[in-house]
Amino acid sequence: MAYTLYPGDKSPDFKLPATDGNNYKLSDFNEQVLVIFFTCNHCPYVIGSDEETRKTVKKYAPQGIRFVGINSNSENTYEEDSFPNMIKRMNENKFPWLYLYDEKQEIAKAYGALKTPHFFIFDMNRQLVYTGRAVDNPKDSSKLTINDLEIALDEHLSGKPLSKPVTNPIGCNIKWDGKDAHWMPADACDLI
Repeated sequence: MAYTLYPGDKSPDFKLPATDGNNYKLSDFNEQVLVIFFTCNHCPYVIGSDEETRKTVKKYAPQGIRFVGINSNSENTYEEDSFPNMIKRMNENKFPWLYLYDEKQEIAKAYGALKTPHFFIFDMNRQLVYTGRAVDNPKDSSKLTINDLEIALDEHLSGKPLSKPVTNPIGCNIKWDGKDAHWMPADACDLI
């Protein structure tokens, strides 16, 4: 079995607290498309692409697409990724997505999140249609040449089969509790 979800796999359920003070589970989202992405507070690849992600959310949210960020990084490995710092970051940046905290890191394992950021697009039946990166240069979005996330969303919304349903996410490793900051599970590897 692959470490990470692949197209056709069902979205694992979750119940996680959000920076808005509420708890959310998968069934709370009834939009036709759900984009779940693993992110954090400190990663330069996340910070470098946040504004591109904001543009994508603003472009596609009116089309019935919901965006949910999940931070699975251990605050014991990287204190800046703590829940209070998540709240602070959302208050400062006013990002247009929900930001959930996976303190036990169970959801990152269930989805097979490899990096921050790592995007997963699910259809209305919550089957995975795309996994991987949003853009090809998340650390410096001024140098990006392709937005794989938007291509996948456009193709999915038009009813076309995705030309590239899997790409390698580009970013920092998930910061696993009790492990070195660069550690990854033994069965985790690049998608392609």
